[in-house]
Amino acid sequence: MELQTVRPNIVQAIRAYRVDDLMQAAGGAGQHFLYANLSAAQSKQEVLEAIAAAFLFPAHFGKNLDALYDCMTDLVHKAGPQPGFVVVLEQIPDNPRFDREAREQLLDVFRDAADFWGERRIPFRCFYSFQ
Repeated sequence: MELQTVRPNIVQAIRAYRVDDLMQAAGGAGQHFLYANLSAAQSKQEVLEAIAAAFLFPAHFGKNLDALYDCMTDLVHKAGPQPGFVVVLEQIPDNPRFDREAREQLLDVFRDAADFWGERRIPFRCFYSFQ
């Protein structure tokens, strides 16, 4: 798989892409690969905790959507030049404790992060699937 065939700053359903192919494409492009399997999460708090653990966020991570945005943007930006990102959020919950509105709010954070990195001409591709 070639990342050049995917828009550089996008959040989209994983559909026909395979996680292993995305990981290899990120490695081949010299970009960060961030993967979170959220199948065990059932609530917003559990989703944020799972992402924080998978992405190795600092211990002071506030476990809210604003803190998620900060960790995906400012914190990383301040660490120095970045080569780009391929993010996979697999098995986002689809249940009454993490309903459509919660899912959209989560994905909006990643859309905002894609815009942030796009303004800096850094690719940020996020792929997701639901349970």
